[in-house]
Amino acid sequence: MLLRRALPTARHYSAHHFRFMRRVLHWPQLLVEDRRTAWAIGVFAVVLFAVGNLPWQLDDYDQAKQAFTSFQMVNEGHWLYQTTPHDWIATKPPLIGWISAALFYTTRSWEFAWRAPSFLAAAIIAILLFRFNRSAYGAAAAVIGFAAFTLNLLTPRLATLVRTDMPLALIVFLVGAMIWNKIRQGDQRRPNENLILFILLTAGMLIKGPVVLAFLVPGIVMYALVRVEDKPRDFGGWWPWVVSFLVFLVWAGIGIRFVPGFYDQVVVREFLGRFGGEAHRAQPLLFYWPHLLHKFAPWSLLIIALAISVLRTVEWQPKRLNISSGTRWLICWSFGGLIVMSLLPSKRVDRIFPVIPPLCLLLGAFIRSAVSRTQAAKNVFQWTAAALAFAVLFTTGYVFWKVRTGYQEHRDALARFGQQVRQEAAAQHLRFGVVSSPDEGLLLYLRQLHFVLPQPAAAQWNAGQFDALVVSTADLPDLNSQLNPSGIPTLRSRPIKQGPTEYVFLTKPR
Repeated sequence: MLLRRALPTARHYSAHHFRFMRRVLHWPQLLVEDRRTAWAIGVFAVVLFAVGNLPWQLDDYDQAKQAFTSFQMVNEGHWLYQTTPHDWIATKPPLIGWISAALFYTTRSWEFAWRAPSFLAAAIIAILLFRFNRSAYGAAAAVIGFAAFTLNLLTPRLATLVRTDMPLALIVFLVGAMIWNKIRQGDQRRPNENLILFILLTAGMLIKGPVVLAFLVPGIVMYALVRVEDKPRDFGGWWPWVVSFLVFLVWAGIGIRFVPGFYDQVVVREFLGRFGGEAHRAQPLLFYWPHLLHKFAPWSLLIIALAISVLRTVEWQPKRLNISSGTRWLICWSFGGLIVMSLLPSKRVDRIFPVIPPLCLLLGAFIRSAVSRTQAAKNVFQWTAAALAFAVLFTTGYVFWKVRTGYQEHRDALARFGQQVRQEAAAQHLRFGVVSSPDEGLLLYLRQLHFVLPQPAAAQWNAGQFDALVVSTADLPDLNSQLNPSGIPTLRSRPIKQGPTEYVFLTKPR
């Protein structure tokens, strides 16, 4: 009787224990396939993106040059061609400046207008990566591809940086993904696909010029060379590529003809100078490869590990892999742009960022292939779960270390000083000028359009045109000796460790 009563309990315990052990043994797979993991990563990524560049400032990575374009558009109406704070010709086409200007008219916040384009572009890429990976390669690939894009050392940094790298990456990704989808689905023409391709390529041209082609055309050429099946119309018609480039040439041609200094500063120094080491510091040929391995870790290492595991199943004979057309395009797309950008002598790590999204799709393809080909699929899920855990810790530690040191070193000292000066000038109804300085962001912090040279600044002060001046402490003694009456420093910027010069707000005695 007692034994009979105990049997159901034992059976229930055994079933419960089996389910528990199954979850314990398969927790890596459950983790990386769970949609809640993706939601958690998404919320976490938004926080990292939002704080990654705190304290906000414009003193590095040419942020001031990019921010000044939209500031000049709104205040002086220079909608096609702009200058830098030091009156050089702005070298980037104006599309991101137009977007920032429109955002400012909507929100009346320059900080939001300058940083929102990169943030929104990063969010769109992340969402599309999740959807594309899920539809093509499954739930695990979707979560890991999404995590790979958001949790690395490049994306949180660029997500609110006042630059054009993230919007350019979005355009390159949209065009490359159009080609990828068309390759996967066969030679099916969709309504207005050439028009959409033309709009995207033109947007890329008006963001950063022909560099958009450097991340797409080499992959197209490589794909055409290695493909064995009949040639479908995978890349759209010829006219979107040609006409979009002609749009850029029209913009550049008008600038050469009507804007003084455009040819020397933009065409010769900025564009042609990238092919030599005179105007821009040259870097070694393989400069990008170790940087990408480090900045995209642990996902770069996971891609290598998955590729090795798949090759081992075919005894290191790639021809036996029977790689799908879609995966072949992802390989060509990712490495074609990386190879061509490596050939340019002028290099900087953030310029290679547009290869990150296709690598995230390629990672999804490798996960799907490794799980289906290898007998130890459990190991693949363990690797991906370990990479996810490491990425969370590694990226979080890096971001919060950058933020902590930024506040400790007072990197926003000039931004705070500019805000204090604006408040003081508004309260006292002071007309003030900014004496010429090497710190380009100073004009934007003070919401001024032009620097003033020391001698004209002194003359305008003496003539009563200025009630106050912002001047560096290095120039203060010489300038103050020319002022009548001599100025009184009322505000002073905080020193920045290994940073810009200190500044004072010089006012007339009352």
